[in-house]
Amino acid sequence: MTNKEDILKSTILLTGGTGSFGRAFINFLLAKKDFTGTIRVFSRDEFKQYQLQQQYPDDLRLRFFIGDVRDKERLCRATHGANIIVHAAALKQIVVAEYNPFEVVKTNVLGSQNVVEAALDAKVKKTILISSDKAVHPINLYGATKMTAEKLFIQGNVYAGKQKTFFSVARYGNVLGSRGSVVPLFLKQKNTGVLTITHLDMTRFWITLPQAAKFVEMCLTEMNGGEIFIPKLPSVKITDLAKAVAPNAKIKIAGTRPGEKLHEELIAQEESLYSKEFKKHYLVIPPKPHWSKKQFGSFQSSTQKPFWYRSNNNTDWLSLQQIQKEVNTLKLQQN
Repeated sequence: MTNKEDILKSTILLTGGTGSFGRAFINFLLAKKDFTGTIRVFSRDEFKQYQLQQQYPDDLRLRFFIGDVRDKERLCRATHGANIIVHAAALKQIVVAEYNPFEVVKTNVLGSQNVVEAALDAKVKKTILISSDKAVHPINLYGATKMTAEKLFIQGNVYAGKQKTFFSVARYGNVLGSRGSVVPLFLKQKNTGVLTITHLDMTRFWITLPQAAKFVEMCLTEMNGGEIFIPKLPSVKITDLAKAVAPNAKIKIAGTRPGEKLHEELIAQEESLYSKEFKKHYLVIPPKPHWSKKQFGSFQSSTQKPFWYRSNNNTDWLSLQQIQKEVNTLKLQQN
């Protein structure tokens, strides 16, 4: 429905535009000389917007909108005239979410509903939610709000009716180097000679910020409305990651935090019955796409063999040497 050339000419509203993913997505698009569209950077952090403006002082492809997804009126104003919305705004810290549940629901659930309604009202062609592995079998509030946001987006296609406004989801795990991820913590602790690990058996999927940005571009290109896109990713053992960052450091077991999982989950066994596998990603389609029965073909879940896509049962693992190479690349990017 939308090819890469269309994306490169689009007006894109990017909520959470000054967050880790937001900045990576901006860098990814602006690095393309043939990107002639506009990115509306929508966030509530004026200082981070100022910093981003200093990074791209004369680039007229960027527009800056102070606002909060909780504020539907401001969101609708920012959405007017946009062709694409990438919804990355969220409160993401698991422990903080457990302590401040009302605030997390307002941003992650009600804010996502506001994005859906603003997209419908402005007749935005494509809107995609940046989701998380935590949405699969959620055991913490953050995961529960992301699961709810996914449901809101998928069923947003029902509210669109015959209007050509489409909603989909991009779901992936913790991003290497993003705020709150373990690698920046390990790099900070390296000089102390002691790294804290919550559990020795812990595993994680591995995706970098540039890879996440490229994946979302692919999702925007391929989406028809209603899909959940999941990338095929390698896994890492947390102990290997610690060795790669600081091979001579001692390991201190801190214990799992409230709401923390030992392994990341990207496709639940129940969802796998409605999934399709491609070379570089999976696609989870809605069991009952009320808005378009023809859209996904004659898909029969009864013919599917169930599976569980988790970081500990993955067939693709990074070696210690590969992890060290990735970590060194990250350090160069941060410097």
